[in-house]
Amino acid sequence: MIDQQTALRGSAAVSSMGPRTGRFLVLTVVFVCAACGLVYELELVAMATYLIGDSVTQASVVLSVMVFAMGIGSLLAKRLRGRAVVCFGLLEAVLALTGGASALVLYASFAWLGESRHVLVAFSLAIGVLIGAEIPLLMTLIQRVDRQDAGGAVADLFAADYVGALVGGLAFPFLLLPTMGQLTGALVTGAVNAAAGGALVLWVFRGDLDPRSRRLLLVVDTVVVAALATATFLVDDFERSARRAVYGEDVRVAVRTEVQEVVLTGAGHGPLGLYLDGRLRVSSDDGHRFHEALVHPAMAGRHGRVLVLGGGDGLAAREVLRYPDVESVVVVERDAQLTRLARRDPALSALNGHAYDDPRLTAVARDAFGWLRAGDRRFDVVISDLPAPGISDSTKLYSAEFYGLVAGSLAPGGRLVVHAGPPGTGAGDFWTVEASVRAGGLATRPYRVGDRPAGGPGGPGGPARPEYGGGEPPGRGFVLAARRREAGRLRLGPRAPEPMSLDERGLLEAGRAAERSRPGTVPPSTLVHPRY
Repeated sequence: MIDQQTALRGSAAVSSMGPRTGRFLVLTVVFVCAACGLVYELELVAMATYLIGDSVTQASVVLSVMVFAMGIGSLLAKRLRGRAVVCFGLLEAVLALTGGASALVLYASFAWLGESRHVLVAFSLAIGVLIGAEIPLLMTLIQRVDRQDAGGAVADLFAADYVGALVGGLAFPFLLLPTMGQLTGALVTGAVNAAAGGALVLWVFRGDLDPRSRRLLLVVDTVVVAALATATFLVDDFERSARRAVYGEDVRVAVRTEVQEVVLTGAGHGPLGLYLDGRLRVSSDDGHRFHEALVHPAMAGRHGRVLVLGGGDGLAAREVLRYPDVESVVVVERDAQLTRLARRDPALSALNGHAYDDPRLTAVARDAFGWLRAGDRRFDVVISDLPAPGISDSTKLYSAEFYGLVAGSLAPGGRLVVHAGPPGTGAGDFWTVEASVRAGGLATRPYRVGDRPAGGPGGPGGPARPEYGGGEPPGRGFVLAARRREAGRLRLGPRAPEPMSLDERGLLEAGRAAERSRPGTVPPSTLVHPRY
């Protein structure tokens, strides 16, 4: 219970503005703090998904830890109600600094320490405790400005809190991310949080503060806002340094599109590398092996009309366009800026054989699922060159419903090929994808290829590839599919408990078939090199 003297001091503090005005101002701050708190939560989930992957797991960890921590914070706040004004002002300053800097510290731990999971849990716990302590303190403050019954105060408080959470949840994806990005958005949110909390205690409840407490809160809020403003000013330099720590010194292009972060390295000083949301997507060292193994087996048959789902880098289209009897290629890539980069960047466009300059190719900036659902075209070959199935953002593109749509887009005798992740023991993603393709109404022939040429540099006995962390790489797994009544057209042999190995000879034969009458403007396929 609030003692009578404290209540009288609180009433005197707001007597000049009236209880209704005081209550409105408190509820406004509740609204702002709730919006900021939800932005912190979403920021942690988004940054963890970008750095670690698997958005379902990261969201579960962040939200469950934060809800648990909020309960702890509410219990701890019981001891602070005697000095609710000072404690709330300090709490908001600490919360603003912690939440505002959370994304930046997470990124720094990933870039320089190589690990961010423990930092993620620590920030989720700290922010949850601070958010949980807000409500009991705000409950105390709102009863000081307007002595309404407890039920009415709780209703007003939670109404403002929930509406603020709605606004914060919508502002994060539609305002903060597109206009500011993850790091700057979190820092600006922290500054707003500190300003709102400081204004409440230093203005509305100024009569509750002695001169020493007032100076303390003023200094703390000023330092927090100044620190967040300085970090906002330096965030571009920080991002450049962090990218160099992650990708090396030869970062040429780094852009945050509406879909993902795209980083292009090398070309001139080293092998070209294309990273999407921190994951290596293309390497000029050996990226040809992946795309040749993906494309050529599916092209053994009619291939006049080809659909590439994903593949905005243009490398799958490059392999398709080696066949002179291909009439049309449609590339459906939702990130239009990635497609633009693949068309205009000199190094990447050279690597993809200037595929986007070929008049047979049409690029469509759409989500593959929605485009297939809305379209009625039929294709001889469908190539699914999508992000790895383990990345949760692409889950629907590896579902039975998606493959049902693909099956409906196949012309008679048409074939589908899917990159399904690494095969082998414990390869849950690979066999889940294979089962999903079958559930979509297609017969399947899984196959695999190794990541390194036998006996060559980086092969058995050679240096380990850094992206595998040493040791033997897991290989690449694919699923070739056709309608069940046409399963005999699949040429990789009968379905077996393990995926068939597509050896060097099989790929060489496929590559030579494309080479025999290739257009002179397309570079020779690397498949015909003596050592694959």
